[in-house]
Amino acid sequence: MAKLLLLHAPQVVFSSSRSLVSATTALYRRPLLVNSKFTSSSSDSHSSHIVPRFRSRRFSSRAFDDDSPASSPEMEKDQPRDGASPVVRDEDYPTGEMVYEDRNAWESFVVKFRMLFAYPWQRVRKGSVLTMTLRGQISDQLKSRFTSGLSLPQISENLVKAAYDPRIAGVYLHIEPLSCGWGKVEEIRRHILDFKKSGKFIVGYIDICGLKEYYLGCACSELYAPPSAYSFLYGLTVQASFLGGVFEKVGIEPQVQRIGKYKSAGDQLARKSISEENYEMLSVLLDNIYANWLDGVSDSTGKKREDVENFINQGVYDIEKLKEEGLIKDVRYDDEVISMLKERLGVEKDKKLPTVNYKKYSGVKKSTLGLSGGRDQIAIIRAGGSISRVKGPLSTPGSSIIAEQLIEKIRSVRENKKIKAAVIRIDSPGGDALASDLMWREIKLLAETKPVIASMSDVAASGGYYMAMAANTIVAENLTLTGSIGVVTARFTLAKLYEKIGFNKETISRGKYAELLGAEEKPLKPEASELFGKSAQHAYQLFRNKAALSRSMPVDKMEEVAQGRVWTGKDAHSRGLVDALGGLSRAIAIAKQKANIPLDKKVTLVEISKPSTSLPDILSGIGSSVIGVDRTLKGLLDELTISEGVQARMDGIMFQQLGQDSLATPIINLLKDYLSSLR
Repeated sequence: MAKLLLLHAPQVVFSSSRSLVSATTALYRRPLLVNSKFTSSSSDSHSSHIVPRFRSRRFSSRAFDDDSPASSPEMEKDQPRDGASPVVRDEDYPTGEMVYEDRNAWESFVVKFRMLFAYPWQRVRKGSVLTMTLRGQISDQLKSRFTSGLSLPQISENLVKAAYDPRIAGVYLHIEPLSCGWGKVEEIRRHILDFKKSGKFIVGYIDICGLKEYYLGCACSELYAPPSAYSFLYGLTVQASFLGGVFEKVGIEPQVQRIGKYKSAGDQLARKSISEENYEMLSVLLDNIYANWLDGVSDSTGKKREDVENFINQGVYDIEKLKEEGLIKDVRYDDEVISMLKERLGVEKDKKLPTVNYKKYSGVKKSTLGLSGGRDQIAIIRAGGSISRVKGPLSTPGSSIIAEQLIEKIRSVRENKKIKAAVIRIDSPGGDALASDLMWREIKLLAETKPVIASMSDVAASGGYYMAMAANTIVAENLTLTGSIGVVTARFTLAKLYEKIGFNKETISRGKYAELLGAEEKPLKPEASELFGKSAQHAYQLFRNKAALSRSMPVDKMEEVAQGRVWTGKDAHSRGLVDALGGLSRAIAIAKQKANIPLDKKVTLVEISKPSTSLPDILSGIGSSVIGVDRTLKGLLDELTISEGVQARMDGIMFQQLGQDSLATPIINLLKDYLSSLR
């Protein structure tokens, strides 16, 4: 059977000397599809009006112009008779910003009483320092005590609990090289700033100072580094790789159909150098990341933006220079910082600093600290990873979005009358288009019964954006990577490769177009090639038109922001693809507003996607943490287990550390191995 390489992002690498962004390639078999609102005149929840039956968005009757292809019956059915609803501006939504409130005497007494009866493993010594080490990948999923790795929800919750916990004197944060995306970095930074409102100290310690690490560190009350610390504050670069020359050498002839001038994954397969459109898109992404970093550092350090940029351009490698410029508090070893904290807390020199680590503190219940919610419930549905219809034999818990499982959870929320609203937290580059559409339908049905807010993390593109379109309101971080509404399909002709390695293959077919999905040993016939292109164009039009419908936007206007282009959340917001900018807390505040719940009233957040406690999943988690899995082999196996079908995918743009194989995509590794064997 012929193999189609279906891609939704270029092989892109953003690096900050230590951090890279790479968009991997994927191997599939068929053409690929690449890729609302409850009105309120005020952010005051008391004045919000909620109609009895909810619609996901009052779609504009201008959503399709005369030149557009005929819309489906479902699309026509969803169009309103009376036009679009008024546009809600970003500032009209509640901010969700944390407001720290001191407890009164009675509340303090109740919290202390509950602490007396807490389980032994939930008890914390008074005057303790919460210690957390941030490093590597950070998952957007909840983690059980049997699984390794860091969890963004638990990091965020720990900082909130520590702010109100009378036993916690402050936080000591070790920041090591990070390989998560900028969306998660922004969320953690927001919680660091919120924690500081409690008046407690949060001390950062950084030994390898890259852009992400410093972006978090400078938000702390104080930041320290050892004398031998590495400074990599040199700026950002972006790299795009191309396989055209490699395919030529090994005898692979890609036949590429690219729909959308920015769909640079087609360039990656067929070209040997970057196109003007790809260069434009990557330059804008780079500018957004760099400008956001400069603004954030300027706000935290109190320095002018120009001064921060001038410092970067000096190429400073000596950590002492950061101290001289006031970018860190002091140069000290870890033990010296601990001694300083002991002195600050009145701990004797020969005594240990009382601490509680991230793992143990994650087990402290919010109810113990009086942080439990009210009677009204808001569901949090987490959807992270590549999208597939069914669970594969190599799938690990929380590593991907399994449509049949997520649909079941969405339906349970729809049927639960106690839940007043839902927030769908998306961290996905996409995947199976059919699965994406089925989930879109279920989210849309949910949004007709209660408010649904989509909250985007690092990436919500192609299939990830497809899911978000069904929500009433979309919230993204400034640097969330989203959009990627475009199509590229590629079929490989392997005749020359087979000849080189002495392999032969004969295909017998029935049906005029049967060899479109097979017979990779010979090029397509003209009529099959024409069908190949038409199917790609059709897939693109379906996605684009549904996006236009969901966003109450004319098709010609959507065409301007589609064409396979990846946007940051900030740019997507200015172009109507996103409603508001912010993190999960803002999405929850908007959900309260839409559900007519007073903004100052507590709600109970119901985590629908809780970590599995089944024995196979526990053993899987333990096995992966003890033994580990080779990234390249695992990536290849994951691709091989993806079921056939149209894909809505912007293959995972992710941030990686320099020193790791940022180009370690399955196909590139296979080609590298093959070329090595020819020597």
